[in-house]
Amino acid sequence: MIKPEKQKQPYSVFSWHGVDQSGNKAHGELQALSLNRAKIYLRKQGITPKRIRKKKPVRFGIGKQKITSRETTLFTRQLATMLRAGVPLIQSLNVIAEGLENAAMQTVIFSVRNEVADGHMLSMGLRKHPKVFDKLFCNLVEAGEQSGSLDTMLDRLAMYQEKTERIKTKIQKALYYPAAVIAIGILVILILLLKVIPQFESLFNSFNAELPAITRAVLGLSEWVQQGWWLIVSLLTMIPLFFIRSYKSSELFAYRMDALMLKLPVIGPILRKSSIARFSRTLSTSFASGVPLIESMASAAGAAGNRVFTRAIIQARDNISVGQQLNFALKTTQAFPVMVIQLVSIGEESGSLDSMLNKVADFYEEEVDDAVESMTTLLEPIVVAVLGTMVGGLVLAMYLPIFKMGSLF
Repeated sequence: MIKPEKQKQPYSVFSWHGVDQSGNKAHGELQALSLNRAKIYLRKQGITPKRIRKKKPVRFGIGKQKITSRETTLFTRQLATMLRAGVPLIQSLNVIAEGLENAAMQTVIFSVRNEVADGHMLSMGLRKHPKVFDKLFCNLVEAGEQSGSLDTMLDRLAMYQEKTERIKTKIQKALYYPAAVIAIGILVILILLLKVIPQFESLFNSFNAELPAITRAVLGLSEWVQQGWWLIVSLLTMIPLFFIRSYKSSELFAYRMDALMLKLPVIGPILRKSSIARFSRTLSTSFASGVPLIESMASAAGAAGNRVFTRAIIQARDNISVGQQLNFALKTTQAFPVMVIQLVSIGEESGSLDSMLNKVADFYEEEVDDAVESMTTLLEPIVVAVLGTMVGGLVLAMYLPIFKMGSLF
């Protein structure tokens, strides 16, 4: 297939039916710049095309369909499995691409397949999609190609991605669960204040009696919410958006927020252990694959998931570049526990740094698992009790005057 021209002309997906060199019927899908390019590619593969048609793009979500890290992990695992089974690389990429439901990911894999079909290395095709395959991924694939063990390297990469994805899911659970429960609680309270309590207010007005202080307070709060509900909704919407935008646009703000998150009770230690686990796993995988330590440290810094640790790892990398040992470089950052530094020191002295870093990652991943489970178990009764008290207090405030009136008769 002719090399893609350096222009912004988009690739299209074509479905085809034809006959291979043995006379057997064949069919499939491919990505090309034009119908003519698709025919050229098929003929170069020994296929005589009988029918080719351009597939219409799916309108829903086109251009906005995101490629998640989970999809990248699944691709790596599938490719490793197929190569180990002896399936040729181009055929493996074809099979994987045709089975994808995400149109954006399918386009990327077809593009990589075309690069390989043109005689380029797999790593070169992957490097053309840096938003999907990061520098670490491409470096390790290239190392596997150069050593003649691409299937083994992809298997190692898949294991690394699966463990990283697992710990990321745990952290999301730790952060999202309390946030979701609090959001639902706020929604329930707002509904009570806006819809339910005003019904009681008209009833109380017919009593012509003095209401308890707690009832008057709740009625006043309900009236204030009814008058300023738009302000409350605006604040609840704008404040999170402000923090998200500031976090993405300001490095200083993001660093301070990450530092603050590490100081939070319960959640802070979980995030700290998660960053150490991700750093250790990334550095171990990269270093064991033959990537130089300084370059491996750069990849590990990007994978830490917290800017405090990212800055500390970059500082350690700079110290290593002037001759310092890894354990001393980590110690000077004051970001890593003594146990990590001691195990790294043992690994350096024994020549088994990658193995020792793997043990550090395993230990902290288990710590994160246990901490998240404990936090969830602890938070459930606390959140239920707090929300129950708040909702129960509102209900009690409304029924208290009714009970009081009933006692008079």
